Amino acid sequence: MRKSLSRIATLTIRNVIEIIRDPLSLIFAIALPLVMEVLFYFLFHELTAQFEMRYLAPGIVVFSQAFLTLFTGMLISSDRNTCFLTRLYVSRAKSYEFIAAYALAVLPVVLVQSVLFFIIGGIFDPSLFGSGMFAAIPLSLITSLFFISLGILLGALCNEKSIGGVSSIAIAGQSVLSGMWFPVDGLGGGIITVMKALPFRNATLLIQNAVNGISDLSADFIIPLVIVVAYTAATFVAAITAFASKMRTK
Repeated sequence: MRKSLSRIATLTIRNVIEIIRDPLSLIFAIALPLVMEVLFYFLFHELTAQFEMRYLAPGIVVFSQAFLTLFTGMLISSDRNTCFLTRLYVSRAKSYEFIAAYALAVLPVVLVQSVLFFIIGGIFDPSLFGSGMFAAIPLSLITSLFFISLGILLGALCNEKSIGGVSSIAIAGQSVLSGMWFPVDGLGGGIITVMKALPFRNATLLIQNAVNGISDLSADFIIPLVIVVAYTAATFVAAITAFASKMRTK
């Protein structure tokens, strides 16, 4: 166990260094959602409650995490392209150690995103600065793991040329199926059922409910959390399996 933790720590430090070496991708993952948060607030917050900061800021926190699928997938596909992973495959490192190291390296980015977007939101709506925000920040680390695990899976399966297009499904899914940009009340029952069954809307609701208060513990917290965690666990298992398969073929 100690050797495994040591390998994970070593790989995590290496991945953090690689992330820092590519500041443009890091800036894109933070700056674009931040611009959208401020712009959409000014344009629409007087027209609909959907874009009030108490809903918009938590929604942007989760939306920004969808970019981490692309961010993480590009990191892994780049490592595969440079044969870095091929060299590591002959070491004693296990597939789950690779996965853990990539996930741990990206989590600081999640923390920066969450804190920054809530602070900016709180400047426009000081009511955000409450106990709900402090509960939402650690919850955002949990929701981010789904997008990170999806990025790891896609990075293991796709090459550097295709990862951009394939991983954009997470961004599209979060945009269309979360309900953060439009009211869902007028949608058909079938669409609502699909949205409730997928992790995108549940992740958004989990953070929004943490900020604005939980009236129904089961519907507002437990069910969304269970759905997000279930998808995250399944995706991590798939990513570990994909890595193990790649390691056996090297």
